[in-house]
Amino acid sequence: MTLSRQDFRKQIRHQRNQLSNEAQYQASIDIVTQFSTLTELASAKNIALYLSADGELITTPLIEWLWRQGKKTYLPVIHPFSKGHLLFLHYDHNTPMVFNRYYIAEPKLDKTQIIPAQQLDLICTPLVGFDSTGHRLGMGGGYYDRTLEPWFKTGHGPKPIGLAHDCQHVNKLPIESWDIPLPKIVTPSQIWDWE
Repeated sequence: MTLSRQDFRKQIRHQRNQLSNEAQYQASIDIVTQFSTLTELASAKNIALYLSADGELITTPLIEWLWRQGKKTYLPVIHPFSKGHLLFLHYDHNTPMVFNRYYIAEPKLDKTQIIPAQQLDLICTPLVGFDSTGHRLGMGGGYYDRTLEPWFKTGHGPKPIGLAHDCQHVNKLPIESWDIPLPKIVTPSQIWDWE
């Protein structure tokens, strides 16, 4: 029996929510070690990440490590006028935060802090699951698929890199025509590379 996308979401979210606090903490440290070996990192100045929710891999240690490396970090904000789209705002220790409609923390909208997505070097994407060919299963809103579409069509612009727990990997996901596969996904134990 083949699982539906919704079944995969439910199953994988359950698995990652079963991780203990100790396992979550260790994964957040191990992801920094793996991420630090990425060849793209040397030339990357502007990096979009996200703040973790719902059992996602905790990104705070990675963000703080990137600050120590002199990198600028940005977080996604749900676009207030363009439905289903994201803006990216500069993020540091002093950024005022609010909760969006999904109860995820994001920077308070301030147009002076927006960076056009094309000026980002890397976009680290959250995901619910991924498979052995680099396909990503998100929460179903399509925000990142829309954001990454120009890169997928042209090969230019910010490079997407998925971040995930090892338990979020499955052999094969059901794919839709709008899904954007990722060239790399970093987990605490390895870097999956389809380039």
